[in-house]
Formats: sequence, structure tokens, C-alpha cells
Amino acid sequence: MSAQPQSPLFNGFPSFNTVPSPIPARMKGLNRAEICDVNFVEFVRHWDGRADARPAAHEAVLEGSALDARGFADLFESQLISRHLDLMARVLRVQNKVFYTIGSSGHEGNAMVARLTRHTDPAFLHYRSGGFMAERFRKLPGMDPVMDSALSFAASKDDPASGGRHKVWGSKPLWVLPQTSTIASHLPKALGTAVAIETARRLGHALPIPDDSIAICSFGDASANHATAQTAFNAAAWTAYQKLPAPVLFVCEDNGIGISVKTPGGWIGNRFRNMDGLDYFAADGLDLANGYGQVQRAVEHCRRSRRPTFLHLRTTRIMGHAGTDFEIEWRSVDELCAVEASDPLLRSAAIALESGLMSKEQVLELYEATRKRCFAAAEEADRRPKLDRLADVVAPLAPYTPAAVQAEAQRADYGTRRLEVFGGEAKLPEQQPPRHLAIQINNALHDLFAKYPETLLFGEDVAQKGGVYTVTKGLQKAFGPRRVFNTLLDETMILGMAQGFANVGLLPIPEIQYLAYFHNACDQIRGEAASLQFFSNDQYRNPMVVRIAGLGYQRGFGGHFHNDNSITALRDIPGLVVGCPSRGDDAATMLRTLAALAKVDGRVSVFLEPIALYMTKDLYEAGDGQWMTSYPSPDEAMPLGEGRVYGDGDDLVIFSYGNGVPMSLRAARAIEAKHGWKTRVVDLRWLVPLNDAYIVEQARSAKRIIVVDEGRRSAGVGEGVVTAIAEGGYGGRPFRRVVGVDTYTPLAGAAFLVIPGDDDIVAAADTLA
Repeated sequence: MSAQPQSPLFNGFPSFNTVPSPIPARMKGLNRAEICDVNFVEFVRHWDGRADARPAAHEAVLEGSALDARGFADLFESQLISRHLDLMARVLRVQNKVFYTIGSSGHEGNAMVARLTRHTDPAFLHYRSGGFMAERFRKLPGMDPVMDSALSFAASKDDPASGGRHKVWGSKPLWVLPQTSTIASHLPKALGTAVAIETARRLGHALPIPDDSIAICSFGDASANHATAQTAFNAAAWTAYQKLPAPVLFVCEDNGIGISVKTPGGWIGNRFRNMDGLDYFAADGLDLANGYGQVQRAVEHCRRSRRPTFLHLRTTRIMGHAGTDFEIEWRSVDELCAVEASDPLLRSAAIALESGLMSKEQVLELYEATRKRCFAAAEEADRRPKLDRLADVVAPLAPYTPAAVQAEAQRADYGTRRLEVFGGEAKLPEQQPPRHLAIQINNALHDLFAKYPETLLFGEDVAQKGGVYTVTKGLQKAFGPRRVFNTLLDETMILGMAQGFANVGLLPIPEIQYLAYFHNACDQIRGEAASLQFFSNDQYRNPMVVRIAGLGYQRGFGGHFHNDNSITALRDIPGLVVGCPSRGDDAATMLRTLAALAKVDGRVSVFLEPIALYMTKDLYEAGDGQWMTSYPSPDEAMPLGEGRVYGDGDDLVIFSYGNGVPMSLRAARAIEAKHGWKTRVVDLRWLVPLNDAYIVEQARSAKRIIVVDEGRRSAGVGEGVVTAIAEGGYGGRPFRRVVGVDTYTPLAGAAFLVIPGDDDIVAAADTLA
């Protein structure tokens, strides 16, 4: 390297960082991107090796290689595209023309995975996948990886992946589902997609991709240690152990470091080489000629065997973790130089020259032409429109077409199948006497399974046992073990599986056994399922209805984990719909709407089932049977956001949901006897999104207001209700909140000290009096 090398990339542009002393004088003023750029140019210029006779397009690029000359030329170009997109991003970041600089430099060998797989193999990619994407773009004519990537870097509204919402590797026609994950949270849904491919085929469900497709999932060596990744590996091995097909190709791109934390040498190989249930392959991602055949064996094995396959791809990381990562501040110059010497583009240039496929002039001409192409695309992308209206930003987050959803929810053209499922006209649930909540949910699930043959229900203990509370009893017998089945006890994987099934057009209804267990897997909904429509600009959807048993009032049984009232964990997820029934007929009509919302608008929803009301039959006194309901006919459905009103009094209006509804009704009777007030109780039913207009309308004529919220004082539903009333102009009404205490729920009778009760509601009314 010359004393002051000049990079054509950075001439006339500002440097990113000032290299601190005591860096040698010859290194000052340079950043590592400049040095890598110069290294490539000087390496080619000074190459003095012997060139072989130029191979024909179909011949091996080098003797003994599985890669032919045509394939190498394509891969080399894809690597150069990836590299120059990185270099372009580093330059234009400081001009506010690019908003993302986590690059793929050193990982360009993942282009081999793209070449050896199909564009119909669903791909869930590591963020260092520029080479993969450039190569996959070759699979369909007329697509431009440079312009598409430039639009994404520039956060342009025209970005075909996310519409300018995030820099993601994604493409609808290329089956690359956008990921925002940096900590391997995409691995469970990748495995879920692999399982779903095989499940759909066995069910006779028409797949949107070929039946022998595989799911591709790439990640870094550091991410392989994350709990979410370990969940996926364990579930893959568990699946293989039972000889169930799961054609997922886990691609661990091992560069030996995670941001600044080094991976111990040999760790990944030692950890995964002998792991039962994962078929291990290693490949050199730094050398196309050598690594191609190794990658090919892994891909072919996965497609043929339909087994989880682990491809350990050797990579390196040059130019740091991102544009703001000044490695020179914490790594020695000698170490950086050694890393940069392993640059896979240097080896690819050597292959091009050694094989005689290209001359030095041709390599440099391609290098500079690719640079110009990337910069030209970036400048054009900068001129394209950006997201500048809130309505446009949030448009794909929560699509809702009320008329279509209602029509689908009320569709009841499956009468013959219903008769088969329930055993005849006389046994239809609407012909039976009133039942409690658990039975009506069970009936509604049978109905949904009859209506939608693509529906699956799965979770812990849901099959033969029928769930802890028998809510899913008889479903497996009626619809078979392919549609109703138990999973391993892993909520993260349950929700990952749900996303996988949704990705191939099935309608999953996963069960999380208790609300407290959801917290173990919250990011599968928050960071993955509920975000997909947003970050793919509504090109990808993973519709599902997640059933969760929760809330308190189990008479002190089970403590916190069986009486969890942390509803805010659900209310804080953008785009999620949460419904909470308090009685059986509402549960049935609500489930129909949620299923229709999934089918029509692709939405992710949670059906929060109050455990303590599952078996409740009575309301005011033992034996009155007033909390049992008749089953609604299959053409009835509850519109999203619609509440239920009990009574017509204006002296006091009580807002509540779930367990709070029967409590409020009992308290209302006592309040009327004590104060003579005519009371109205409003069951919100829909907790996310809250129907502010409905709440305001109910508050309009109220003389007094009580909000009964079994959630915690600082984090429940009540704050949203009070805010809606205040912002609606009715905040001056006398009001009280009756809420849970900011604590976990203890055992036995102590539980009733921390959650609201009938007497608390009456006491609140006394203060209003």
C-alpha cells in the first residue's frame, strides 16, 4: 500500500472519522472503508500471477471446482454490487442521503446460497445479505437489485420492500420476507414456515410455492447464542427426532465477532457439528471456487431429506459493524489489517485472474462500473419522494375493511359441514340450552374449523386433553391430529409456528396457555408478527388469532402465573387487535370477527379469555344461571369495537370488561338499592383498539362515571378509557377508577386484596355520592 493511497470512491467526499493518534501517520485521514476500497484496486493492479486458459462458460472456473465460469461471473458481479452499495452508503450517509450503514462487506459469499436455491424458497435473512439479494434478483427477469436497494437505503416511498419505512432486505416476487431482527427472532418463524410447507402438503392445502420448497434462514455467529435462536434449534431437533419433516436451511454466517464481542475460535463448529437433529455442513464463504460445492451439498441435502440443516458458512467482517463503528478505536491496526486481508473480494478477483476469465483491466473496469451504477442509483433514489404524511406511514400497519370483514364473519354457507361436525340438526349448538363461556368458545372453534378447512389449532395440552380447561375438547377427534395438535412447551416456538403457517396461507389459532407465559415470547408478536404488514408495506401478511387464557379471580388458586393481569403488554403492540369476552355468546361472535379480520385484512389478533369466567353460570346468586347464554346462529358476528350495554340509567355509568362486567352488574344492583341511582354498565369487549367514539357516546349523558379495570393502576385499560372521556370533552364528570394494585398476584385469599371486587365498586360509588 502506498503511503497515502487515494480511493476514487472518496475523492471529493468528506471522511467519516478522524483517526485518533497514536495511529501511524500513514493511516491518518483514512477510514477502513477507504482502505478496503484501495486494497482491492491495488491488489488487482499489482497482481502478477499466471493466468490459465480461459474456461468455457460451462467449464469449472478453476480445476476441481463445482462452480462453472458462467456462475462465477454472476456471483462475482453480485459480490461487487453488494460491496459498492456498502461503500456508497458510507459516503452518502454524511450527506443525509442514506439512512442505513450496516453493511454486508465480508459476507458476500452468501450469494452462493442464493444461486443454489430458488426464488420460491422463502428466505428470512440476516442483515448482511447484500450478496444474497443481488444474486437472487437474477432469478426473475427485469428486476434491478441496485435500484431497489438504493431506494431502501434512501428511505424512499418508492422502496419496493417497505415503502420507505425501514431498510430491510425484502422482495415479494422473490419470496424474501422483510426482517428487522438483529437478535435472531426470525429463526422460529423460519422453522415454522418449513414445518408449514410439509403440513400444508399433507392437508391438501394449495401452497403458493412448490411442494419441495425449503425455508432459508441466515444469521450471525453472535446471534446463534441468543435464546430465541436456541429455541429454534431445539425445536428443529425435536421435530427431526420424531421424524417429522422440517426443511429449513439454517445458514450461520460466522465472521467471528458480534459488534465488538468476539466469538471464541471454533465455538460454532463445536456447538453444532454434533447436535442431534441438525445436519451439519461447513462451507468456505470467502472462496467461491472452493465453497460453492460445499454450499451445494447442504442445499441439496435439505431439499432431498426434508430435515433441518445447519450450514456453517465462513465469513469475515470488514469495515466494522456499521458506518458509526470506528473499529480503529478498539482494535489494533495489525488486527484490522489481518481481517481486511481475508476480504472475499480479493479472493474472487484472484479467481477471475487465475482462471483467465478476466484481465486486470476487465476486473477494474467492472469494479468501477459497478461503483458508478450504485452511485447513480443512489442519486436517483434521493430524488424520489419520501414518506411525508402520517396517514401514509401508518397505512399498512392495521388495514381494516369493515364491510368486507363483517360480510365474511357472517358468511354461513357451510351448513352441510356443520351438520357433519355437530352430528345433525338437533345437536347444533344453537339448538341447545344456554351454556357457559368455555362451552360456547368450544362450539365457536368447531364452527370455525368447519368453515375454514385451512384452520389449525395448536399449543400445550390442546389435543387429546382438550386444554387445561377443556376449551378445545373434542376438536382433535372431530378434525384430526394434522389440524389440532400439541406442541413442545415453548411459547416462542408456538408463535413462530403460527407465523410459518400463516406465511403459506393457512389460518393458525395458536393457544398460549396462560397470559403470564406470553411474556416469554412477546417479541414474536411485537417484533415479528404484528410488524410484518408495516415493514413490507402490506405485501406480506401473517394472519392469526392467538388465544390466551388469562386475568384473575381464580379464588386465589395458582398465584401470579395463573392470574396475570398485565394487559398492557398486549395493548402496547402496534397494529394488534385484542378482544376480551365476558360471556359465551359474545365470545362466539367475536371469534367469527377475528377470523374474518385475519382472512380479509391479514391481521394479527389476540382473544383474551377470562379463566375465572370459563365455568361461571350464575350472576347474582347461586343457581340463577344468568351468566349462561344461548349460542348465536352462525350468521351473527360482532363488529370490531362494538360494546355491550346493560341497563339504561344515566345516574351512574360503569365501564368495564372481562371479569369486571359481572362484578359491575352485581355492584350496580347494590348501588341502586343504596343510593337510588339508575345505572348503566358498559362492557367494552374490545381492548385494542379502544373505541374512543363509543366510549365518549356512552359517557355523554352520564352524571357519574366509574371505570372498573382489573389491570394494574399504572398499566391497564382504564387510563385509555379515562383519556377518551377527557379528550371527548366529558372529563368534568365526577368519576372514580377501581383498579388492580401495582403488584404481582399472591396466593389464596391475599389475591383479593390486590384485585378489584364488588365491594370496591360500591365503595367508589359511595365517594361519588
